Amino acid sequence: MRYGPTDVLRGVDLRIDRGEVLALLGPNGAGKTTTVEILEGLRVRSAGHVRVLGTDPGTGGEAWRARLGIVLQAWNDHGRWRAGELLDHLRHFYTPYTTPYDTAELLDLVGLADQAGTRIAALSGGQRRRLDVAIGLAGRPELLFLDEPTVGFDPQARQEFHELITRLSAVDSTSILLTTHDLAEAEKLADRIVILAGGTVVAEGDAATLADRVAGNSRVRYRLDGEPVTHSCADATGYVRDLFARHGEHVTDLEVHRASLEDVYLAMVRDIESGLRTEAPADLMGANA
Repeated sequence: MRYGPTDVLRGVDLRIDRGEVLALLGPNGAGKTTTVEILEGLRVRSAGHVRVLGTDPGTGGEAWRARLGIVLQAWNDHGRWRAGELLDHLRHFYTPYTTPYDTAELLDLVGLADQAGTRIAALSGGQRRRLDVAIGLAGRPELLFLDEPTVGFDPQARQEFHELITRLSAVDSTSILLTTHDLAEAEKLADRIVILAGGTVVAEGDAATLADRVAGNSRVRYRLDGEPVTHSCADATGYVRDLFARHGEHVTDLEVHRASLEDVYLAMVRDIESGLRTEAPADLMGANA
């Protein structure tokens, strides 16, 4: 994607499989929003090849769009609508092309079954966000785009939403593209993670693989006969097994600290922003699609 003489996206190569949850991460200005808008058919790319559900998003018609679900960061709703009425109204737009969720089922999915008759203006911030998700799910999409979906959720609502994502991908085989700044959420939900920076993909893989490749060693902390010990090693499992074989009950207060997705992400962004890394390391990239 080019704006004037500036390439804001270049060589972005990714694939999402059926039933897969893919998290797209990156700092502000990395090109996440532009990438997603191209895939949704809301922005026309400058060059390259894109297929979403077998169709070029730039030419996708209503039947194609009905197979997508989009949850934006905010929904400009009308406060006088009742939650159930709005969803019942929207789902009818999908009926020529798909088999949408029943309104009651949809409200139950997002935890708003008791708010069907509540005016939108009277919903809490978290409830309004759940309604945003319900709107994106209304047509029972094959591919769901989620942009910062849990902003405004309390911990219980977030947990329920995570269970919903797991159900959609595992049971309904819904493909999900998730953008989020909540790295713990990405690590928990995503089958695969793509990190975008400077308009290109700089890393790809599951959270554990990325952590192993970037950070390498784990830190093992424990007490041996009461004395604190910290050891860094590549194979924490093997080290701990050997430690107990040699010292047994003399080892106490054992902790193993592996690199988290947050550690990986912050390290990569720091490198890129400081100019230390301008291209993706070969060992961080999965197979090209």
